[in-house]
Amino acid sequence: MPIDETQGNSNYALERLRALLRSDSLDADGKLPTERTLSEMLGVGRRAVRRALEVLEAEGRIWRRQGSGTYAGPRPDGWSDHVGSIVAGTDLMEVMEVRLRIEPQLAQLAAMRAKAADIERMYDLVKKIYESTDADGRELWDGALHRQIAQCAGNGFFLTIFDVINRVRQDDAWQTIRERARSASRTRPVTFNQHTAIVDAIAAHDPARAGEAMRQHLLTLQESLIRITSLDHSEAEVDKTLA
Repeated sequence: MPIDETQGNSNYALERLRALLRSDSLDADGKLPTERTLSEMLGVGRRAVRRALEVLEAEGRIWRRQGSGTYAGPRPDGWSDHVGSIVAGTDLMEVMEVRLRIEPQLAQLAAMRAKAADIERMYDLVKKIYESTDADGRELWDGALHRQIAQCAGNGFFLTIFDVINRVRQDDAWQTIRERARSASRTRPVTFNQHTAIVDAIAAHDPARAGEAMRQHLLTLQESLIRITSLDHSEAEVDKTLA
């Protein structure tokens, strides 16, 4: 879009950026486009974009990471610095035990509080998961769906706990073993139906059904993970015997 000098001011840029943050059109990680891209998108000068971003940062609506970019939401506190060590000392089964106790509750709260636009977004994410043709894409959109549900629960403390758990999904080992579990058990159609059932229950504002649908989904995942890790253990024992 060509820059319109009559609109090339900070107030106009600020108004448009506020609308962008409300639109839910950002990437799953909340990252904003670069200043140059925003300037072209909004039709304003980069100086106006920069000033508007400074206002949003002061308000806690965005935060910046040196060398990485600008992200929607408040700046993570020092707690996030310790998440890596927490994740490193946690195995997959421990994570699943926590998820089984947290995420059904989040689904129940989402069923009580999710708005129509939130639910529409959930259905879109379910579709993106199923249509993804690679492991990285499936993990990306699956994580976005579960976080959307957690966010719609409307409980900031719960969301913080969820984000700590969700950091495990970014670990290469976790993604590899989840993809192996999917491939071994051919659970993609099952997972699609389970995700749809969760969102259907949230859309119906039925907390009990939403919680149970989430529990059944996580139990399916847990069973697949147990099967894969047990197989790995058996193969390791065989290799040790033959050595």
